[in-house]
Amino acid sequence: MSGTNQRIDGKRLWDSLMAMAEIGATPKGGVRRLTLTEVDKAGRERFRSWCEALGLAVRVDAIGNMFARREGRDPDRLPVLMGSHLDSQPSGGKFDGALGVIAGLEVMRSLNDLNIQTEAPIELVNWTDEEGSRFGHSLMGSGAWAGVYPLDKVYGLQDVDGVSVEQALTAIGYKGEAPAKPFPADAYFELHIEQGPILEQEGKRIGIVTGAQAQVWWDARILGQDAHAGTTPPSARKDALVCAARIIDLVDRMMRARGEDGRGTVGFLQVIPNSRNVVPGEVRFSVEFRHPDTAEIERLAAQFPREAGFIARDCGLPLELTELFRFPLQPFDAGCVDLVRQAAARLGLPAREIVSGAGHDAVYVARSVPTAMIFTPCKDGLSHNEAESIEPEEAEAGCQVLFEAVLARANRAL
Repeated sequence: MSGTNQRIDGKRLWDSLMAMAEIGATPKGGVRRLTLTEVDKAGRERFRSWCEALGLAVRVDAIGNMFARREGRDPDRLPVLMGSHLDSQPSGGKFDGALGVIAGLEVMRSLNDLNIQTEAPIELVNWTDEEGSRFGHSLMGSGAWAGVYPLDKVYGLQDVDGVSVEQALTAIGYKGEAPAKPFPADAYFELHIEQGPILEQEGKRIGIVTGAQAQVWWDARILGQDAHAGTTPPSARKDALVCAARIIDLVDRMMRARGEDGRGTVGFLQVIPNSRNVVPGEVRFSVEFRHPDTAEIERLAAQFPREAGFIARDCGLPLELTELFRFPLQPFDAGCVDLVRQAAARLGLPAREIVSGAGHDAVYVARSVPTAMIFTPCKDGLSHNEAESIEPEEAEAGCQVLFEAVLARANRAL
């Protein structure tokens, strides 16, 4: 890297990433840090201690989002935000989310080391439950903060054991006093691994993220009838799993009909009673579609319920579809994106513009605050997997771009 003598400490960044990865570490080298569990609490506590050691003031809002503030020279300036999330998938990797939080911590440490006082305050954010794997609602903390999800509704969400979000927040001591709602901020920057193969395949070190794909998500439920597998003839069967399988195949066919831009996934499946000699009487599953064209998502949102309904009717079983959310392509702020572009160029890092295929907290933050994202490559594009991997120099490059963009924004002339 060239272009600056103000360097973040790449080794310290990597060591801190590895220290966070010890919390919830799995035998296969990944992490299991499910949101609002005792393991998540341990990660939060380590993050808090690191922040407070730097003299940052940490506050927690009503949905558990954590904000660590470094004051600026001008008390009238709005803060520049940066961050991501520390929760993981059940068998997640070390870097999804954690890279953005720990890189933000390294930015704060480097500002202290270099004795830099920014004009604007800077705040580092750890958003609650980005993954959605425990309570079935991804982007929960940023969504509640942005006003997309009513807080009372979010509090009432339950995991498979019947524990509510509010109960879990209270149990780990992270139901904070600050209101979970947007506050005036000047900008938000989020560093994240790409979670796809494009940067690695093209030999690019930095992804300049211009926006995030449109998405639509449903919860689906099919109600049949439990019955003995050996004594129930075909004419008497009300097999909910067979019906679900045909709808799952529909999801795949609808995705493939849209070519390489299509994304359609059933990632959660619950079969009841889930016994090998019982005809399944109930199936619950998730359905999601993503596409870079908002109009295509609108077509999918109309087509899928209609065609899935036809399949359920032919099976003679009721289908319940609950749309969880639908959002259009979210463009990021041109000025903030340009700061990322300029930083990568100044540092001599090979870069390309890219649209995020994954949803991120930045998508909801962007509704209230000018926002940009920075991507780094990940090995084979693999994520949401314990084998998720990046190189130390890739983490360092992404963090240096984050440092440059945040510093430029915090010191910009008004």
